[in-house]
Amino acid sequence: MCQLLGMNSSAAASIRFSFTGFAQRGGCTADHVDGWGIAFYEATGARSFLDDGPASASGLAAFVREYPIRSHNVISHIRKATQGSVGLSNTHPFSREWLGRHWFFAHNGDLQNFHPPLDGSYLPAGTTDSEKAFCYLMQCLRQAFKGWQRAPTWEAMAPVLAACNEAIARHGNFNYLLTHGEALFVHCSSQLAVLQRAYPFSHARLVDCDLSMDLGALNGPDDRMVIVATEPLTVAERWEALQTGDTRVYVGGRLVWTHQCPHTRRFPVPGEALAEPVALA
Repeated sequence: MCQLLGMNSSAAASIRFSFTGFAQRGGCTADHVDGWGIAFYEATGARSFLDDGPASASGLAAFVREYPIRSHNVISHIRKATQGSVGLSNTHPFSREWLGRHWFFAHNGDLQNFHPPLDGSYLPAGTTDSEKAFCYLMQCLRQAFKGWQRAPTWEAMAPVLAACNEAIARHGNFNYLLTHGEALFVHCSSQLAVLQRAYPFSHARLVDCDLSMDLGALNGPDDRMVIVATEPLTVAERWEALQTGDTRVYVGGRLVWTHQCPHTRRFPVPGEALAEPVALA
């Protein structure tokens, strides 16, 4: 199963500490060796880095670990391929533009018999179920807000995305992170964990490598951030496991919206049998 990492913060912050441990899951502490990527939002725009090799051995990942990029929103992905060949076109996060904003999306899961009715406004460049799902989400937003000249608020978009999540998740495992630079949209089908960090900040130690950090020395009393990951990245911090069907929105390091889909089945964790998918509504 692929690995996801996201950050949403009240102040521009570096993700170097979390990413250092996360990157080890790309071939060192786990066998996710089919590529990795990361996307940042900065004051004047957005940038992303993609590599179709293992993150733990990547010179580009080493650069990201050492380069102090500060951002309010970050998403990262380490791939273990289930659909689509290994290559840059199938490497997450995927990106699209809508109403003058860069959108980034990363998915963990496997969607079976998933053939959404794409109208051509967004089409996959690669061959993954993940990118098809991203294109469908963006198409749904575009259709819901047809004629708008600027991006709607997260309050308006969240219910639209929640309805799409319910339809897509009927086809399988659909854990994802989606952001346009202000809000971090999160959906859980099977496995995601969330960590809220706020004053007084603790001393954190990574799970995947021998590295610890005094977070209180780097953050002030008004700083807040949320970290989302497939599996907890640190010990001695209070990680919350999301539930199947959870759609959440984080803004400024806070949980601002949540929806529990009443019709989403619990999707099997790796090793269990797949449920029979149903047609997309």
